[in-house]
Amino acid sequence: MERKLFTPSEANELLPQLKEDLAILQTLVGQIENQYLELQKIKTMSEKSSVRSASGEDPFFEIESKLDFMQIETELLINNFERRGVMLKMINPGLIDFPAVLNGEEILICWREGEESVTHYHGWDDGFAGRKALPDA
Repeated sequence: MERKLFTPSEANELLPQLKEDLAILQTLVGQIENQYLELQKIKTMSEKSSVRSASGEDPFFEIESKLDFMQIETELLINNFERRGVMLKMINPGLIDFPAVLNGEEILICWREGEESVTHYHGWDDGFAGRKALPDA
């Protein structure tokens, strides 16, 4: 599959939907973290208690099932970024790269959560630390 290349205007056009998807993903990741901590707490309490479920049911089934479902949702959301041709580098804080070409060189237009639009880029090997302002930014 050929990689999609973006212009800064194309990246900015896509940004509102990406921000929305990122917010959903961040909320979901927070919920997963909370559910996981709750599961660990319940397991610890269960291990300390000699009382077992009288019905013989798995006391962790429901919360583990929720976690599995949320994990699948998370993977689908992350894949949505990939399907659009963008690279989700970090969820918290949000960091998204858009493959592009500048002066004949392949680069990554870089957006970080909190920025209104794309204004920076870096080389494929430079990473976030190597960010430079886009010429027309």
